[in-house]
Amino acid sequence: DFCLSRGLGDVYKRQRIFITLILLSLQKFKLINMLSVSNLSVQFGKRVLFDEVNTSFVKGNCYGIIGANGAGKSTFLKILSGKQDANSGNVFLEPGKRLSVLEQNHNAYDESPVLETVLKGNTSLFKVKSEMDMLYAKEDFSDSDGDRVGELQIIFEEMNGWNSDSEAAALLSNLEIPEVFHYSLMRDLDGKQKVRVLLAQALFGNPDVLIMDEPTNDLDYDTIMWLEDFLANYDNTVIVVSHDRHFLDAVCTHISDIDFGKIHHFSGNYTFWYESSQLAARQRAQQNKKSEEKKKELQEFIARFSANVAKSKQATSRKKMIDKLDIEEIKPSSRRYPAIIYDQEREAGDQILNIENLSVSNDGVFLFKNVHLNLAKGDKVIIYAKDTRAISALYAILMGERKADSGSFDWGITTSQAYLPLDHDSFFENPMNLVDWLRQYAKTEEEREEVFLRGFLGKMLFSGEEALKMSNVLSGGEKVRCMLSKMMMERANVLLLEEPTNHLDLESITAFNNSLNNFKGTLLFSTSDHAFAQTIGTRIIELTPKGVIDRHTTFDEYMTDTKIRELREKMLG
Repeated sequence: DFCLSRGLGDVYKRQRIFITLILLSLQKFKLINMLSVSNLSVQFGKRVLFDEVNTSFVKGNCYGIIGANGAGKSTFLKILSGKQDANSGNVFLEPGKRLSVLEQNHNAYDESPVLETVLKGNTSLFKVKSEMDMLYAKEDFSDSDGDRVGELQIIFEEMNGWNSDSEAAALLSNLEIPEVFHYSLMRDLDGKQKVRVLLAQALFGNPDVLIMDEPTNDLDYDTIMWLEDFLANYDNTVIVVSHDRHFLDAVCTHISDIDFGKIHHFSGNYTFWYESSQLAARQRAQQNKKSEEKKKELQEFIARFSANVAKSKQATSRKKMIDKLDIEEIKPSSRRYPAIIYDQEREAGDQILNIENLSVSNDGVFLFKNVHLNLAKGDKVIIYAKDTRAISALYAILMGERKADSGSFDWGITTSQAYLPLDHDSFFENPMNLVDWLRQYAKTEEEREEVFLRGFLGKMLFSGEEALKMSNVLSGGEKVRCMLSKMMMERANVLLLEEPTNHLDLESITAFNNSLNNFKGTLLFSTSDHAFAQTIGTRIIELTPKGVIDRHTTFDEYMTDTKIRELREKMLG
């Protein structure tokens, strides 16, 4: 009757109105979720990524999407944001709600001013603002233009548009983009500044659903900490893909696991999901264990974990861990973890590495200067610098690939070194299968045997036919796993690692992390992975243009120590 009385006799129109009224009613009585997918299926050729997925995302929660490499994490985010179509199924966003996505193309807005780039994060608001600006700029401004401007002003006010410039500027300032850059073109910013502006764009206007794919990539420690605090107090829905375990622990209320073509939500952060899935796997292996004993063990685990969370900063925000964690949620994961084991061919003596007055510059500008240090056996040293070129230069010098401007260094005569460089593509230029690739680094006849080589490759998940893959077509993560196999064969007592977690999935990072914790030799490593640094490092050496800061402490303590911060600012200033 409603439709007919308004001349809406068309069946299609009536159906649309009817569905809209139903959705508005469901929204009013909170019977629908902020964002949901129904019967979602995605297939590439014969490969099925998602099979009839039905799931939803609730306001107030932060979901960390996890899954093995190739499981479809980024594809899922693209489908949610409308950038890619599924083979079948639907994505539903609650009526009147706005979804925002962190832009991955850092050069997408090079011709736009910085402040305008942030405003474009709210498409509807920016469209209204642009139309008003266009009308105001007309030389032959008519009465009808005036009427239209009046309509737009009302809409703009309802969107809080008059405060949009100041809100965008405040976001930029919080992300350390000074006001002097707000009206510069994006192309005039450096890479890290662009990332921060795009982050401000995604956050601008308090979107109802915020989608972020690897948001910590190319961000420095301080910006990541700011983002963690921001998201921990964010009232709306956040969906994030990240390989940064510390970040997932700091912001997530739920882990969304992509496995067997399905997506399952688990209450808690990444550490809870990982530890509980490992516990469930152990219990499944203990077939004779009574169900009562298993249940008690799970309850004790949940109680212990919840007590630890209550002490964290997360407990003081709106994103508290869910009080009731369902024991039935905890299930074994199908994940495969590589077996990374670093043995030493011989134990090193007390003299490991001595550096005297080492200095290096680029184009007359010092990357680091007057570095003096002595490594002790068993040190696990984080090499840190604001300018990452300094770190690469130090590794190149220590491995004999570059000469210093001044100074000297000496490795102990009992030491042997294995090195994972930041750029290792040159190791894979010649096409050969992985068995032959690894054979290049064998030292004995036994190590050259195919059975022996396949054993090492198998530990890194290259089993069966995978071991015959060609080296020149590997993915970034596969190349790193090959390099780790090579380093295991070298059995060195000193490991040098430059951003070793780059390209690795969470399973490989976790296994690698555990392996280095158990390594008895000496370690020098640089990493942007907070959890990796915090759980492994026992000493921090920071390179600056005016010298070195050297402290025996954990990464968290080093980065939050006010005296060290003041010293760093002085040496960097």
